[in-house]
Amino acid sequence: MIEDKNTPRTSIAELGEFGLIDHLTKNFNISQETTIKGIGDDAAVLDFKDKKCVITTDLLIEGIHFDLSYVPLKHLGYKAVIVNLSDIYAMNATASQITVSIAVSNRFPLEALEELYAGISTAAKIYDIDVIGGDTTSSTTGLMISITAIGYVDEEELVYRDGAGESDLLVVSGDVGAAYLGLQVLEREKKVYEVNPNSQPDLDQYSYLIERQLKPEARKDIKALLHTLEVKPTSMIDISDGLSSEIIHLCTRSKVGVNLYEEKIPLDPTVIATCEEFTLNSTTVALNGGEDYELLFTIKQKDFPKIKANPNLTVIGHMTDEKSGIGLVTRANEKIELQAQGWNPIKE
Repeated sequence: MIEDKNTPRTSIAELGEFGLIDHLTKNFNISQETTIKGIGDDAAVLDFKDKKCVITTDLLIEGIHFDLSYVPLKHLGYKAVIVNLSDIYAMNATASQITVSIAVSNRFPLEALEELYAGISTAAKIYDIDVIGGDTTSSTTGLMISITAIGYVDEEELVYRDGAGESDLLVVSGDVGAAYLGLQVLEREKKVYEVNPNSQPDLDQYSYLIERQLKPEARKDIKALLHTLEVKPTSMIDISDGLSSEIIHLCTRSKVGVNLYEEKIPLDPTVIATCEEFTLNSTTVALNGGEDYELLFTIKQKDFPKIKANPNLTVIGHMTDEKSGIGLVTRANEKIELQAQGWNPIKE
């Protein structure tokens, strides 16, 4: 739930806006040499010298993007940072700073926000980024979190979505589908709890799935890995809305087609087993689940020998000419049109 009923509750009104900001940000330290001035003035000051600056922002809204009945606030703070850093890494860039803005209702005591910011602080330390500013305001509809991430990259290292060529190989990091199934498990257990509040779920067998949903990791390591292998992607995107949606984005921007091979899509054994339990098609889950925060990218065919033995990377298809279409080649060797069924912002 939101907080333990036995813990102390300090009203945010006791601190006021500026006191709240000072309290929540007092433990953020500066570690990036690109940060000249962080929190404490009208604006932060950054100096990237001869680097290109990359910026991305993301908004998470209670009831739309997260459910606090099963999402711990510390995990939420951590994940809010990760989803933004993933976009920076998808540009083949290095993340260096974030700003954090929240809108919060009076049902949240100070202790709840301390948990949220503890998650943000943990992510900042692990990913070596500075928290350099933000904003706080009131909300009548629950909790909202907006994080802006900033990074830098040499111009020649930048990777966009529109650089894929017709014969390039399509590669994905890690595995896909687990985060969506983690959400399904949590939603199921929430319904059980609503019927019987005394029930204690046994979630050990789903630990990987739940962690992928509640505490995902951004693939900071992939840029360094590819640099070591001397491979520069021709296009890249992170997997937030589902594998199929992201493939379609790459194809549309690059004006190419694709043959995606169903049998090549990397699935964790837990995903396969849980799909059977939930009577779900594992390929459908992998294509449309979303929130995996893996990196999807294309490389030149000549670079295949450099990555083929790496356990972090899987070649799942190849790009074709635009007229050939965006297709999934099934295990039965039939090609069907790939459809985007990721997250839809329009609620009926």
